[in-house]
Amino acid sequence: MDMDLNTITNPSFIKDLSHEQLLELSDDIRAFLIEKLSVTGGHIGPNLGVVELTVALHRAFNSPEDKFIWDVGHQAYVHKILTGRGNQFDTLRQFKGLCGFPKRIESEHDVWETGHSSTSLSAAMGMAAARDIKKDKNYVIPIIGDGALTGGMALEALNHIGHEKTDMIVILNDNEMSIAPNVGALHTVLGKLRTAGKYNKVKDDLEYLLKKIPAVGGKLASTAERVKDSLKYLLVSGIFFEELGFTYLGPIDGHNYQDLQDTLQNAKKMKGPVLVHVLTKKGKGFSPAEEDKIGTWHGTGPYKMETGAFVKSSSTAPSWSGLVAETVRKLAREDERIVAITPAMPVGSKLEGFASEFPTRMFDVGIAEQHATTMAAGLATQGMKPFLAIYSTFLQRAYDQVVHDICRQNLNVFIGIDRSGLVGADGETHQGVFDIAFLRHLPNMVIMMPKDENEGQHMVKTAIEYNDGPIALRYPRGNGLGVPMDEQLQTIPIGTWEVLRPGSDAVILTFGTTIPLALEAAERLSILGIQAEVVNARFIKPLDESMLHEIVKRKLPIFTVEEAVLQGGFGSSVIEFLSDHQYSNTTVSRMGIPDHFIEHGSVEELLDEIHLTSDELVVRIEDVIKEKRQTGTHVL
Repeated sequence: MDMDLNTITNPSFIKDLSHEQLLELSDDIRAFLIEKLSVTGGHIGPNLGVVELTVALHRAFNSPEDKFIWDVGHQAYVHKILTGRGNQFDTLRQFKGLCGFPKRIESEHDVWETGHSSTSLSAAMGMAAARDIKKDKNYVIPIIGDGALTGGMALEALNHIGHEKTDMIVILNDNEMSIAPNVGALHTVLGKLRTAGKYNKVKDDLEYLLKKIPAVGGKLASTAERVKDSLKYLLVSGIFFEELGFTYLGPIDGHNYQDLQDTLQNAKKMKGPVLVHVLTKKGKGFSPAEEDKIGTWHGTGPYKMETGAFVKSSSTAPSWSGLVAETVRKLAREDERIVAITPAMPVGSKLEGFASEFPTRMFDVGIAEQHATTMAAGLATQGMKPFLAIYSTFLQRAYDQVVHDICRQNLNVFIGIDRSGLVGADGETHQGVFDIAFLRHLPNMVIMMPKDENEGQHMVKTAIEYNDGPIALRYPRGNGLGVPMDEQLQTIPIGTWEVLRPGSDAVILTFGTTIPLALEAAERLSILGIQAEVVNARFIKPLDESMLHEIVKRKLPIFTVEEAVLQGGFGSSVIEFLSDHQYSNTTVSRMGIPDHFIEHGSVEELLDEIHLTSDELVVRIEDVIKEKRQTGTHVL
């Protein structure tokens, strides 16, 4: 067929293709994705696995009248190609370019935006309810992976959809992985479905297996009591989903167009909720991605399409995730209380080494951020030292658990907030810019961020040794600065800052990734005759109040810089300090993330767009100092 995918304007052409042409279209799409993503990077594995499924869906249904709701959304590249965006793939995940996730303003075919897991079924229930109230006749089709199905929100939605008997066709895209290999009892059930007929009856273990499934296990176990002699009947016939009120169809080969077409047409004729169980191969058609067993090819940077070799970073410094995880691992050799927990991100959080060395002290709980957080609290009540490694964007999902279960009980949980700050190409769903604002106001919480990886390893030591409640360490995506590393780990006194560069005209308070920006600005200002002091405000909470009092006594204007939202952020805490102590003669100028979501692009491009740069800081300080010198008074 050798179709030019750049010329597609809408998916209607698919309905007229022969079986042979569909196969050729699949080959063309895979070749297109492998080539384009080798330059831009992106979620190559998930998209290669859903080529036939996506084509079949567009052949069976009529988007956008029929609603495709992609869970997580990183597997929607094929959908984007078929809905007229192939000609934009050179800009995928690039600044001002095509988003790597569904985006409603991009296309009428993108009806739901997401970058987090397990939201599709709830959104689909809302859309289906609206359809029924309005007496419309369209289909609602959420597409959810087996990994996302383990999320508690998805199970809540399954329960509600089945109870309401809502007309809906749920596509369960089962590739046996999410980002990393899936875990949990529900994954075991799906495994039994995949391997129907290849196992013996396990009468005694049936009830035990089912009761391990959160929330619904008891109900299933009581039903299964009547059919204990037939585990095959219980699992192969899809009783798990049937008991929740769904008609179960499958499992079917997700790469076989005839099977897909027949099953989808059958599903369209049924009333009530239908679940179509589709088996796919993540990374299909590109051997490095097909052979990946740990999630390396889930989402990548650029790579060599001929060999599958990744384009290496020029940095020789350790990655931040690796530095923190390996320091925890080092300390765990001497402290048996230390355990590590991750919600399905052992690879991203670089915990493979810890898991290998301490398999009984490492817990990957699957896509279950709330469970991970409360489990860490439970461990802490028993004298353990839990290290909860979680991306900033995913910690948002566990906010109540941090408040209610960790902070309220003042438990010694060490939260490693990975990917803090701007993350770049993944865009607005993944920017780690809200955690300071939603953690800073919580009683008992300590928040810190290091200026470099050497200070970072000492902060890990500080967090492990801290026994007065929860403590969070923020660290960015990417690599450190390549500084020399101390061999001996030391603790840092809680709530202490350090002066990195003295100055007599102004004070810059900053931390983490914006320290180089501040030092550069101070150097440029010195050429202009302005001496700006740079302070490493490494403890975001508690503040170094002693140093702040001294700064105010010197009558210096304060400039705060943070790669985080301004509302409720670090700069706000400095203003609160001045207000609480009734200091009225000190000004604070804040720089940070403005009050809107930051889209995708390189971190440098994004910082430039929001004016979080050394140029902006130089201008702000220069303007204030010039006015102060002209008037002879402090600027209010």
